[in-house]
Formats: sequence, structure tokens, C-alpha cells
Amino acid sequence: MTSISRRAWATIDLSALKKNLAQVRAHSPGSKIYPVIKSNAYGHGMAEAAAALKDSNTNISGLAVATVDEAIRLRQIEAQLPILLLNGFMNEEELRECLARRIETVVHAEYQLGTLEKVLTEDILGDARKFWIKYNTGMNRLGLGQREASEFYLRLQKSPNIELVLMSHLACADDPDSQEFANFTRQQLQYLTELRSELVTASKQDVECSMAASAGILQWPDTHLDYVRPGVMLYGSSPMAGETGEELGLQPVMTLRSRLITIRDLKAGESIGYGMTYVCDRDTRMGTVSVGYGDGYPRSAINGTPVLVQTASGSVRTRMIGRVSMDMITIDLTGIDDAQIDDEVTLWGEGLCADEVARAAGTISYELFCKVTPRVEVSYSE
Repeated sequence: MTSISRRAWATIDLSALKKNLAQVRAHSPGSKIYPVIKSNAYGHGMAEAAAALKDSNTNISGLAVATVDEAIRLRQIEAQLPILLLNGFMNEEELRECLARRIETVVHAEYQLGTLEKVLTEDILGDARKFWIKYNTGMNRLGLGQREASEFYLRLQKSPNIELVLMSHLACADDPDSQEFANFTRQQLQYLTELRSELVTASKQDVECSMAASAGILQWPDTHLDYVRPGVMLYGSSPMAGETGEELGLQPVMTLRSRLITIRDLKAGESIGYGMTYVCDRDTRMGTVSVGYGDGYPRSAINGTPVLVQTASGSVRTRMIGRVSMDMITIDLTGIDDAQIDDEVTLWGEGLCADEVARAAGTISYELFCKVTPRVEVSYSE
């Protein structure tokens, strides 16, 4: 019986994930680490990523996700590690679900305080529980103002069996070359440190803080504080404008591949694909690759987006030509004389940084990873 060829597949290198976690530790040696594995670990597989991170030689203090559903699923597969719910709870039922499963939650809005205080009076906590008070230092998505954050913190501190962390999130840390952005980042840090000092004075206790995600970890050491929350850098991609993960010393974790399914020769003046978006300016050898936006490859990718073709003589870099279809893309094979049908094509990952592909598609690597669809076969390696 003839075997069925894989048409599009992603390989997840868990050893690279662990090495990137070691880079987090190297950049922030004095901080506790809560790796962020929301959105199915940025498309890499939450269960597999959690197990690999826990098994790493680099100690982690917890794991972070965005939604209640993610937190509950993670607790089902990870019994011991603390879990942080970044988006917080919406209502009393969600809060009780979190407490029952020992899930730490962010508190970022006034409506949450009444619910939290009501539940705390019932003395259902048992062991100490940790809540993260989010202070809006200027990003203006989630978070309390200075007065509300201070009041929340001091009121909750009076409850027994409570641990608190004061946290915020950097808005512009990804572009330190921009003086405007650098000034904004410094201002955010100043707001947080001022509130921390105020709370230390008022409570006569130390106040733990968290501010840095990937960009802060890599570029703003003063923001590392007590906890860091690495995200995309764990998966080998850069959070920094104008730099790739490879340039930052990170290793790709996901490699997306497909294969050539046809090769043809076109004359100068002939067009390729929907909308005639590429017209050959010379005689052109082209190939069709069995991957498209139905697999998560970005339809916004433009002519010239890089790909790698694995020929008999080695890996050759070339470019996409023509519009991305649901199931296919077309690439330039001119001058690659030994390319053959069934040759593997790397769309991003090993040898081709996802940041570079994302830039050509007018997006970010985060979106590439998260949009890989179930049609893509996923396998894991160590």
C-alpha cells in the first residue's frame, strides 16, 4: 500500500525551548520566572511546553496563561506549579474556580475587589493564596490607577493567608532606539517604583513587583524586579523591533515545512496565481508548495517573502512569488536546477527566522505561531 505523504507539518523542538528559558535566566539572574504559555503556548502546545519547562534545568516559579479556561486545563495536567491567570476573573464563579484549583489571579479592576473581599470573608482559602494587583502605568488596557491600586493592595493585605504582588506591563519596551518609547518605559518604571515605595512605607513590609515580559527581560534590566514573565522569546522569536530571534541568540522552537508538488517553466510576461500579482520579468522556473492560509501561512505575505528549499545539494534560500492561496503558495526556483518534486520547503523555523517571514507579511511572529491550523501535523522532538 502506498504511504500518504505529509503535506504540511510543524516540528516543535523542546530542547530549543529549554535553551531559550536558560537565556531568560541569564538575562535576569535575580528574578523568579513565570513562563507565559497562553494561547496554547503561542501555538506550540500548552501541555508539551509546560512539561518541558518544568523539566528544564532552569528553575521556574510558576506558569502564566490568559484565560480561566486555559488555567483550568493547565491545572488538570500540572498539579504542583503555581498558575497565574493574567486576564483575571470576571465574576464570583470564576474566582471560586480559581481558588478551588490554586490558581493565582490578577486583580485589575474595581468591580473585582468587592467580589474578592466577599469570598475572602468566607475563609475558604486554607493555604496562602497569591493575588497580583495590576497597576496601570500607562498602557491603558488593564490595571488600576495609582490611588485605587494603593487602596486595593492595603485592603487585601489585611486578609489572612494572602500573598500580594504589585505588577504592571510595559507598552513600548520593544524599541529602545526610539527616544520617545525609551522615555515612556522609564516613566512606567518610575510610576511602579514610586507606588512600591509608598506601599512599603504604609504597610511596613516588603512589596514584590513584576513588570518585564520578553522585551523588558532583553533590554531593560531595571524592570526585572522580583518576577519576570517571558513570552515570545521562549519560542525563539524576537520581541524587539528590527531584530530577529537569531540575532538575539535565541533558537527557533517551531519549524513549519511543506513540500514541492509541481515545478514548471514560465516565459517572461506570464503571470502567477490569483490577481496576477506576480508577472515574470524573465524566463522563470517556479514551484508550487502544498501550504497556504488554510494551514496558517499568512495570506498577507508578499512577493519576495523568503523560503528555504531542501534540494539534494543542500538548503537553498529563495522567495515566494504570487499570491498566497488557501492550500498553495508559489516560489521562485530559477537557478535552483536540482530542485525536484517532493523536496521539502521550510516556511519558517530552523534556518529561516519566523521574525523575517512575519516582517514580510506585515505582522509579528506571535501571530504566525498562533494561527497554525489543525490541518498541520505537529510532532515534538527533544
